[in-house]
Amino acid sequence: MLFQPTTIDQVQTTWREVEQIAPIAAALFYDHLFAADPSLRPMFRGDMTEQGEKLMQMIGAAVQKLDKPRALVHVLEALGRRHHDYGVRPSHYDTVGAALLQTLSMGLGDQFTPAVEQAWVEVYGVMAETMMAAADSSNMAA
Repeated sequence: MLFQPTTIDQVQTTWREVEQIAPIAAALFYDHLFAADPSLRPMFRGDMTEQGEKLMQMIGAAVQKLDKPRALVHVLEALGRRHHDYGVRPSHYDTVGAALLQTLSMGLGDQFTPAVEQAWVEVYGVMAETMMAAADSSNMAA
């Protein structure tokens, strides 16, 4: 999993912008997610503000490791196994990816250029694949 330096730079730079509006971005993300698939709502118990903070921290941690593939894979595999235990299915990753892209588009405005969108699509795709593979392997071990 090696990303081009321009991909890493675009994702990390735009994520720093999103972090400045993290509570708003998290709320937007969950609004988009639940609008796209209301059946996901029951998977989220508890305080959604706290859940949003965790989401932003998780994405931030992954984005910081884009230039450290081994560390990133380790984090993503752990997340994939944990999400599997929460009941996340492979189809949910597409819904999450679409909600993320909508959130980034709204949060970044004009900075969400086609090149930035493509960088995020590539990064999220690799992240989702890594998480699903880890979930699959934990499913086989069970």
